[in-house]
Amino acid sequence: MKKYVLFLMFSLVLLLIIATGCAYHLATGTYQKEECPIHFAVIGDRTGGHTPGIYGKITEEIERLKPDFVITIGDMIEGYTDDTTVVNSQWKEYKSLIAPFTMPVYFTPGNHDIWDEASLKLYQNHIGNPYYSFDFKGLHFVILDNSRWRPGIELPEEQINWLISDLGKNKKAPYTFVFIHKPFWFETIADNKTDTLHSLFSNYGVDAVFTGHYHTYFSDKFDNILYTSIGSSGGSCEPGPTGLEYHFVWVAANKRGISIAPIKIGGVLPWKEVTATDLKFIDRIYLSGIEFEKPLPVSEDITVESTEVAVKLKNLNLDFLLEDTISWKVPEGWSVEPESLPIRIMAGDSSTIRFSIKNKGNLYPVPVLSVHFPYSESKTCEIKKPLPAARKTYCYQVSTQPVIDGKISEPIWHNPVSLLFSPDGSQGTIDSVYFYFSYDEVNIYIAAYCKELKMDSMVATVTDHDGTMYNEDYVGYLFQPDIEKNVVYQIYFNPLGTAFDQKITMNPEGELDIDRSWNGTYEVNTTKGNDFWSIEARIPLKHFEVEVKPGQRWGLNFWRKQRRFNSTADWQIPISYDPSTFGDLIME
Repeated sequence: MKKYVLFLMFSLVLLLIIATGCAYHLATGTYQKEECPIHFAVIGDRTGGHTPGIYGKITEEIERLKPDFVITIGDMIEGYTDDTTVVNSQWKEYKSLIAPFTMPVYFTPGNHDIWDEASLKLYQNHIGNPYYSFDFKGLHFVILDNSRWRPGIELPEEQINWLISDLGKNKKAPYTFVFIHKPFWFETIADNKTDTLHSLFSNYGVDAVFTGHYHTYFSDKFDNILYTSIGSSGGSCEPGPTGLEYHFVWVAANKRGISIAPIKIGGVLPWKEVTATDLKFIDRIYLSGIEFEKPLPVSEDITVESTEVAVKLKNLNLDFLLEDTISWKVPEGWSVEPESLPIRIMAGDSSTIRFSIKNKGNLYPVPVLSVHFPYSESKTCEIKKPLPAARKTYCYQVSTQPVIDGKISEPIWHNPVSLLFSPDGSQGTIDSVYFYFSYDEVNIYIAAYCKELKMDSMVATVTDHDGTMYNEDYVGYLFQPDIEKNVVYQIYFNPLGTAFDQKITMNPEGELDIDRSWNGTYEVNTTKGNDFWSIEARIPLKHFEVEVKPGQRWGLNFWRKQRRFNSTADWQIPISYDPSTFGDLIME
């Protein structure tokens, strides 16, 4: 009788295994990839100028699909505030959005979730450890934290050592998946550069890596590792080259391998919807597919004379025809003739078209030219380029060097630039700011006076050169000392006088090489009052490898970031590394 009961129980277990299609490994107590498939969903960035309602719709769709579990790729809250009450409220709101999930949820931290030590503690209180690992049915999953680091900067030794140990202990897992917010891989291995993390992933048998942060979808395969960067699941985004906007990713793993598919409202798309190669080619098109012969000159009173503008269109694709009707979006106060025009440009060829431009209203917004370029077989991307309009300001020669004390009290500081614009083209809405420029044979001098009506709201904590200050108050500059060379120097100063700088070179194909190791040496001082902060700085001209003479013209853009408004006031719009978008700094 006992034997019969045991036989019956064994038969029932066997039937259950056959019915579910899963093989349970008695020795290890885990399910193996040979038989048992798993399904999980990965959600992209929710924040960064998020659109309300989108993330909730995506969670609803995922819940309908009933995956085994869900993993976020970061940027779950807006963050970037010192008000802990606000941050706690944002985490409470976020948890309400994922409350409908009936399956486990695993979290990856993004830069909007952790941005400093205080926010790290809040993250730990609400979510838990920022990096960790877990197993599911014998498969291994690793969550890493690069929320506070930039490409080219190694993660802390403690996290790297933990990763090496974790991957080493789980090297025999049938599949290993890694999740990390910022796609450092796009800046390294996608450009044939070395990458510490990729080397570890390759050595320890990682099968797939998932990232986010850029709010656009792309993928590629390196050393048999599937890299997938997930776009926006609610954060601000522009349509990708195929129109892919808000989405999440569905992942299946079984004995046949790993399947990855981006899913948007209305359809399931192939994993290779947009490859990293596609995206890099599209970047090239954006940078050099549309070239304006020269920017539209803007007078000091911000008016534009009627003129003719020549535009060179280049079909960078060597295999496909560019055939489209190009068109202008013309704001009120502007006129462009012709507003639209059919074009046909052979593969690898170019064409120059001339337009008549008139303006009787505001400078911004400017007209925007739109063209659909081929980037792959049966695929085009819409490239939009605003009409470049170059403002000018003056850098005044001095015979006596100023005292760099941050006070802007000497007569050399005169005729400041104070009319700046918000990124959307409206007149700047932040507190007023005044920028000054002067020079002598060996230095260029810059100064800025920044009104701040609520000094206690000013944010300035970074004290290390090249520290991450883009979330603080600062003044920023883009200098192109030699207009014959596409070499740009980016320099920021915060209210403590801390500098962030780098050298950017744009090659003839429009690709950018950013040298983050480039550092200038500056004499800089700041001062603060009841309702302002100001800065003076001396920059040796030798850093720019140029001599300065009266009448010389530099390319220039500059702006002020005011944290209280979480906005900027810009001299030229848009802020871009492309020198063709710069205004003119005239050596007077």
